[in-house]
Amino acid sequence: MSDARSAGGGRTTAEGGAPAADPIVDGYAQAIVAVAEAEGALERVEEELFRFARAMEDSPQLRDRLVDPALDTGAKLGVIADLLGERAHPATLSAVSYIVQAGRARQLAAISDTVVARAAAARAHTVAEVRSAVPLADQQRRRLAQALGRVAGTEVDLKVIVDPSVVGGLVVRIGDTVIDGTVAKRLAEVRSHLTGA
Repeated sequence: MSDARSAGGGRTTAEGGAPAADPIVDGYAQAIVAVAEAEGALERVEEELFRFARAMEDSPQLRDRLVDPALDTGAKLGVIADLLGERAHPATLSAVSYIVQAGRARQLAAISDTVVARAAAARAHTVAEVRSAVPLADQQRRRLAQALGRVAGTEVDLKVIVDPSVVGGLVVRIGDTVIDGTVAKRLAEVRSHLTGA
């Protein structure tokens, strides 16, 4: 697999437009995408995996339980089953369970991000991570995806993260580009302008 340095000089991309990752992360992501595609459930699995990974990042208690080497694997799998159970696609439950059983829970977010990027690349889309203080309605999501698609020059898959620390507006990341449209950012710009800093 070849890596190409992005124009921003930071993040790299692997074949298919997916973010380059260490070989272990990339291997897990490839396997998850292959299974989800075979099940005809790639979009659902990528979304559920993304949401679970973000929930784990946002919950220190959940993260600590799933990464604790002293905690029995069966107990960890019980936590996953309780959280995902009947609500998630079986391929999502299997993927999360396998990652945790293999002792890779700390890498779940990286694996999830690589799955999302690979799935978007397979659809010839790009991924926009959107942080908002409140959930976005379906119509807002569609309009935002269309607007970002015009800017990006390609169709955009939105991954919305509800983040209470975002004060009014949105923070959008597409690859290396961050668009901070929050009230807090605007206030900081006004403050900087007024103080001459």
